[in-house]
Amino acid sequence: MLHGYGSKKESFYYQINFLSQNYRVTAVDFPAFGASEAPDGAWSVGDYADWLEKFIKISGLEKPHILAHSFGARVAIKLLSQRPELCGRLIITGGAGIVKPRSPQYIRRVKRYRIAKKFFPRFAEKHFGSEEYKNLSPVMKESYKKIVNEDLKEFAKKIPNKTLLVYGKDDTVTPANEEGEIFSELIENSRLVTIDGGHFAFSEYPQNFNAIISQFLSET
Repeated sequence: MLHGYGSKKESFYYQINFLSQNYRVTAVDFPAFGASEAPDGAWSVGDYADWLEKFIKISGLEKPHILAHSFGARVAIKLLSQRPELCGRLIITGGAGIVKPRSPQYIRRVKRYRIAKKFFPRFAEKHFGSEEYKNLSPVMKESYKKIVNEDLKEFAKKIPNKTLLVYGKDDTVTPANEEGEIFSELIENSRLVTIDGGHFAFSEYPQNFNAIISQFLSET
């Protein structure tokens, strides 16, 4: 189980309890999140994918299925595009990794931020960026920028693993009619399911979510 950015393995509380009845469940804390120590430098999605590959091998996991949320989906997509044989099936919920065209408003805001950062760095850090970004350490801010600015469409095309995409109908972070549909088109052996809930639909409506993924994992 691969959690989202700023989250930790406990976000999958309901899935851990449910799936552990029939499966060996391994839920990780990515470096810099949960109980894991932060990496020395600013990691990219590729760095996290390399870490995950090593974790799978060291832990003795043989072709594990992957359940990945948001940022965790970025890591899974990067890894499986290069080493699909390492894992079994892939479940993505609220998956991120699509860089959308920048709006004129966004471009103007970035320009204002760069000017402010040059002459008034403290003001820029305080008044620009999301709350999630503002609360990061300097190293993790650099990592965050690497992560969110990498478009994974070309990597998604290379994934042969059987894939289930589950998105919340009210997800405004990674909308089903944007990220969900794009990934569904890019990943050849995939299907998209929308359920009630937002970006954390898997914990908002765990019974429905768990039933869907259980059926997927049991399909021949």
